[in-house]
Amino acid sequence: YAWDANEEYLFKAMVAFAMRRYSSKSTTQISNVLLCNVTDRVSFWFVVTDSSKNVTTVPGSEVEAAIRMNRNRINNAFLLSDKTLQFLKITSTLSPPVEPSTPVWLIVFGVVLCLIVAGIVFLVVSGIQKHKKKNKESTESENLEEKVEVTLENGIPCEALDLKAGHINGVFAAEDERFTSL
Repeated sequence: YAWDANEEYLFKAMVAFAMRRYSSKSTTQISNVLLCNVTDRVSFWFVVTDSSKNVTTVPGSEVEAAIRMNRNRINNAFLLSDKTLQFLKITSTLSPPVEPSTPVWLIVFGVVLCLIVAGIVFLVVSGIQKHKKKNKESTESENLEEKVEVTLENGIPCEALDLKAGHINGVFAAEDERFTSL
């Protein structure tokens, strides 16, 4: 975005804010932050002077610590991140890892539990279907047996002939039929 005098003022104000918060001295003013070698690519270096002794500069370690402590506020002021707003010699602060609202082990446990419940339901339903099918087949076979009529000849119950398989009358069947001529 465009870097102009207003953006420079905001940057100076944020650095002065960071220095005041770090050292808890309210002596650092916006005029104590000096920008040098500003380029078109928004690249520059800056120094912070001590307001009580307008000539001396604040040690670099204090400035680094102040910026490191307030880096998030500076990034938010410019709507940037550590990847887009880079301070040389100051390591970027890593944001803490994002923790999901639900622990991972709970999600895995839920999936495994759902699979087990689905398997149990499948086994129960298939067992019920097999049981119904078996009962249906047994009632059909009982119905077939009931349909077979028992005939009585001379008061003696006779079996009905199974027309599909045929019926062999044991009286006329001989073990050795070569002696019987037709």
